[in-house]
Amino acid sequence: MSELCRFYGIVIHMYYNDHGPPHFHATYQGARAAVDINTLAFGPGRLPTRARRLVAEWASFHRQELRTA
Repeated sequence: MSELCRFYGIVIHMYYNDHGPPHFHATYQGARAAVDINTLAFGPGRLPTRARRLVAEWASFHRQELRTA
């Protein structure tokens, strides 16, 4: 697992050679969720609403970088 970013207690990480579709994981206070890189849709898992908004905003700014990671 590779940590990509940490902000406001949220940790963004990505597993290399993980199953498709391309996604990253976000964790916050023991909660976690997977986020599809292409659509920015939240998949399995659950994050508090505020953390989801912050993750979505972060992902929209870093979408191109995530696609090349």
